[in-house]
Amino acid sequence: MPPSPTLHDLLRASAERFPDRVAVQAGELSLTYSELDAASDRLAETLQAHGVARGDRVGLFLPKSVEAVVALYGAMKAGAAYVPIDPHAPVHRGAIVAADCTVKAMVATPGRAIEMLTALAERGHRPALTVVVGGGGPDADLPGASMAWLEATETERAAPRVAVGERDLAYILYTSGSTGVPKGVMLSHRNALAFVEWCAERIGVGPEDRLSNHAPLHFDLSVFDLYVAALGGAAVVLVPEEVAYLGGSLVEFIRGQAITVWYSVPSALMLITKAIRDRSALAGLRTVVFAGEVYPTQRLRELQALVPGVDLWNLYGPTETNVCTYHRIGELPEDDRPIPIGRSCEGTDAFVVTAEGGPGTVGEEGELFVDGPTVMQGYWGRPDRTAEVLVRHPLSPEREAPVYRTGDLVRLRTDGEFDFLGRRDHQIKSRGYRIELGEIEAAINAHPEVEESVAVAVPHGEWGTAVVAYVVIRTGATGLGERALQRHVASRLPRYMVPMRVEVVESLPRTSTGKIDRTRLREAATA
Repeated sequence: MPPSPTLHDLLRASAERFPDRVAVQAGELSLTYSELDAASDRLAETLQAHGVARGDRVGLFLPKSVEAVVALYGAMKAGAAYVPIDPHAPVHRGAIVAADCTVKAMVATPGRAIEMLTALAERGHRPALTVVVGGGGPDADLPGASMAWLEATETERAAPRVAVGERDLAYILYTSGSTGVPKGVMLSHRNALAFVEWCAERIGVGPEDRLSNHAPLHFDLSVFDLYVAALGGAAVVLVPEEVAYLGGSLVEFIRGQAITVWYSVPSALMLITKAIRDRSALAGLRTVVFAGEVYPTQRLRELQALVPGVDLWNLYGPTETNVCTYHRIGELPEDDRPIPIGRSCEGTDAFVVTAEGGPGTVGEEGELFVDGPTVMQGYWGRPDRTAEVLVRHPLSPEREAPVYRTGDLVRLRTDGEFDFLGRRDHQIKSRGYRIELGEIEAAINAHPEVEESVAVAVPHGEWGTAVVAYVVIRTGATGLGERALQRHVASRLPRYMVPMRVEVVESLPRTSTGKIDRTRLREAATA
């Protein structure tokens, strides 16, 4: 089959080939491929009728659900890019995202819709349409044009089809920003399809498969679940958010839903491994894929023993590149040396550049750069930040297409694969989420009684990495302790960014140049 120019063409093709097969399932609710295609068509027509045009953005501010999947396809069919907003994040953070990319329309649940539109109005922005999912329909107090979900997806409307190309943006995923403001990673249909088509070729998914969707839709792991399933005509089964990190419930989910392909961060798999009492619970699995954080070798060994014969894949890649390297798990080392992040995906060139600017050879440490069709278009509205990471090829400057500098330090092995060594800056991964320590510090420093703060990363047995914050309180302030500061951060940032521990100290250590001595604090946190 020739490459599809858009992600929603994958849905249309499977709707023609497998109209009655389940496309998406959430609990007792499911849609076949023909039903999903038709519902998203009608939503696209509704969006177009209210002014959504090619190149616009549609915000999705609702829990992971069948409706959310209809919404993202509907947005793309209308020519827009969908912008999934963490439904559990504080509303003001969601409003920052929605206002930053000036969403033309919103899809949200009733209570969240009112909160979001109120927060957006304070920023001088009002979407042309808000589609309300659930409840009895739009609230009378909802500002601006609004419409109930059933009306938006079940009413036939005549609207012209929009021509969408592979270079158009498919979605924008917002990641943690070092300045305290999240930044939007722009991915085109071609960027995503290059990854999806590689997965289909290398890992393989067919119409008999049932894929789990563990990741929230604002997390880039969801791209695999949704679109690899669509390409193969498989069913994607949404993991309920309330059990996403309950090991026993996940085991029952895999068994009860007859999951054949599982994809998640390692921390979820470690919970599953701990909860297994009967190996037969995972008997239906044929493939397990993980990404987003380091999988401790000793824990991976436990998983491998529980699922003999199941293909295990370690995928690596920042949101800006989708996935750029992979490692198929074979025999694990006898010691606890970390497994590699693997070799370049076919069609992508991941390469090492040393501190001196030369090509990294075997055994040399350097920064990983990525060249290929999966590399993002840039950061929404941030040309300066984009220019810092999308650069001319450092080893072939005559080439015009930019490459992405990851900020990750790696070492090339003799077998052609890469070992991951750490970050060049203060960005970390915890439970699969990318976190800028600077954003946590910005949130803490926003408290009126905080003088200054610093956040450091420490090893964690289950999460891979956890965050510990050190805080200096302003003179004269009293009663501000760990719990109060954690609640303060939780009111501004997603739960996964709340420090595991907060320590109030009299002062922060400094280096000889006057900078905060993060190394000493990190050592103190792990002592």
